[in-house]
Amino acid sequence: MGTDVPSSGGGVSRFARQHTLGIAGALSAVALGLVFAVVGGLVPASVLPRAPTAVLEAIPTLNALVSLAAIVTISLGARAARAREFETHKRFMLASTGLFAAFLVMYLYRLSLLGTTDFAGPAAVERFVYLPLLAVHILLAVVCVPLVVYVLTLAVTRPIADLFDTAHKRIGRIAASLWLVSFALGVVVYVLLYLVY
Repeated sequence: MGTDVPSSGGGVSRFARQHTLGIAGALSAVALGLVFAVVGGLVPASVLPRAPTAVLEAIPTLNALVSLAAIVTISLGARAARAREFETHKRFMLASTGLFAAFLVMYLYRLSLLGTTDFAGPAAVERFVYLPLLAVHILLAVVCVPLVVYVLTLAVTRPIADLFDTAHKRIGRIAASLWLVSFALGVVVYVLLYLVY
């Protein structure tokens, strides 16, 4: 995957095409390392500027809206790819990636400053509905990082015509499907945590 490409092109782009999997792996490791560092409390809240309380309180709603927007852009990006409208597909998937990054930055920022939000509903709903949905949402989000980074790395290191000889389409379908489910579950978690209870 990503190593059996022609050796045409200049230095950096040629290296990137020949080592796509390694580059994607390194970028994924750095991204997930930062996420786990924040989640694990290794980034002290004192090093972050503190936004006004109203901004911090708005982040969950903003992230739900970002998630809904990402569901739309991923769906439209997948549709464009099926219609062989690859420039449109590229724009939608880059927008989806930007939305994912915005979601993650806002979520981790709020988490660093305020910690997790306790579930206020019944214990049975928390145990059998909320926590399983949250766990699957988080697991899929973590799994999506290396898949999305790999597909994006393939896309930015090659012309569109060359992507047909890579795993871009196959891995992209998996990534998009998991991404959609993760964002959808994130919206359900938001509804349970902030609207229902």
